[in-house]
Amino acid sequence: MTATYLRQATQADLPSITSIIHDAKGFLKQQGIDQWQDGYPADDDLKNDIDEGITYVLVVDGTVAGTAALHQGIDVNYLTIDDGEWQTGTLARYTAIHRIAVSSHFRGQHLANRLMSGLITISSILGYRDVRIDTHPDNQAMQHVIKTSGFNYRGKVYMHDSKALRYAYELVIL
Repeated sequence: MTATYLRQATQADLPSITSIIHDAKGFLKQQGIDQWQDGYPADDDLKNDIDEGITYVLVVDGTVAGTAALHQGIDVNYLTIDDGEWQTGTLARYTAIHRIAVSSHFRGQHLANRLMSGLITISSILGYRDVRIDTHPDNQAMQHVIKTSGFNYRGKVYMHDSKALRYAYELVIL
């Protein structure tokens, strides 16, 4: 039986996390998706996320198979939403899932759904009832994972200094 679980990342996980993110950037580029092609997320972003305690890793039989950051509190990129609105309001208390990726060695095993489920569970344990996420309009695979995880499309947000368009989703849990 395969042991699969989610845990908070440590600096010892940084090489695995960096490798997964670099591989994901290449995979997106190969698909012609202009997400993560401008240097973001940089290796320093990944290190800082671990230092801040917001990175989680999905471990499969002792190997880091996936990673994501679970931001807690207001995400400045979510303060403005076009063509829609947040179900619980702009200034609600929520977590935001960012920088989610699964290793190419585990692609096709539906582990992104397990990773997403774990992040939703952690959000609940931390006392949050609102979880948000965004993705590139062309990233159909991630949109599928987001929707099958129970999130609803809420509108358009614009990320970072580049103001890159992203589709925004929200899940309100009980």
